[in-house]
Amino acid sequence: MVKIEIIEERDDHVTVLLKNTDRAFANALRRTLMCDVPKMAIHRVRFELGTIEDSGTGETYESVGALPDEVIAHRLAMIPIPTFHDEFCFLEDDPGNEGLPREEWGTPASQIIYHCSARGTADGNLVTAGDLNVLGEEKLQIPELYRGIPITKLYAGQYLEFYAYAVLGVGRDHSKWNPVSGVSFSSRKEATITNSTKAKILWGLELNITSKDFSKASKGGTLKDVQKVETLIRDMHHVGDGTARIEDFADAITITDVPSEYLFSFDTDSSMTARKAFEMGCKALSARFSNLSGQLAEDL
Repeated sequence: MVKIEIIEERDDHVTVLLKNTDRAFANALRRTLMCDVPKMAIHRVRFELGTIEDSGTGETYESVGALPDEVIAHRLAMIPIPTFHDEFCFLEDDPGNEGLPREEWGTPASQIIYHCSARGTADGNLVTAGDLNVLGEEKLQIPELYRGIPITKLYAGQYLEFYAYAVLGVGRDHSKWNPVSGVSFSSRKEATITNSTKAKILWGLELNITSKDFSKASKGGTLKDVQKVETLIRDMHHVGDGTARIEDFADAITITDVPSEYLFSFDTDSSMTARKAFEMGCKALSARFSNLSGQLAEDL
């Protein structure tokens, strides 16, 4: 059975150690995170067109701008939308859609609606993700970190107003529904000192890892701490190929792969926490294997 150990965790990043597994499983998990973890994203935008008049100044605004509506809609689609899997269902599974044509699908159970209304100025008014106001609970508002994402810029006489509809989807259908990035894995490694005299060349640089980090370093100890080994590998770039120290340092420290163990890491776009994305990915992969096992049992 695969064992998982959390090495590093933040809201938007996680690194885990997968044990008792192989590359095939790690790659399947990687693909599942990118393709099968549900996420909210703006899928449809309704633009208000025409002209409006400011009752206070009498100035007239027209729904024109530098960017076409299609480009604005694409930018909106890539804005991270807070995702709460337990509170929303897929648009196709919404019972409130029964008897309605597809273009009218969508209830509070399956979609989030955002409204934006902005007017231009002589110097230019930058419209950002922060100008989107959710028609619902405050927790569904665009995350603070991403409220500065630019959408367009409006000048005197221009205005932009639209309603944007976010629904659940998966990355295999469109990248806007992909909640993760930088998904990667590599074999876990250990470091062993094979020549303590030559290793002093690295210690003399006073970087991050020292001889004290090795157990019994003077006798060629082995460093097994996951994070320290990764740091050591980066340190060794200062004495590796392409440096003037490579000939003197040579193979003073040997890096070896640990069989059946892999470091797995990724970031999220803050639509959900990295832990939640990982849990949903594992759940989706488990369901796929279960379905496959069931089909094989029937066929055999």
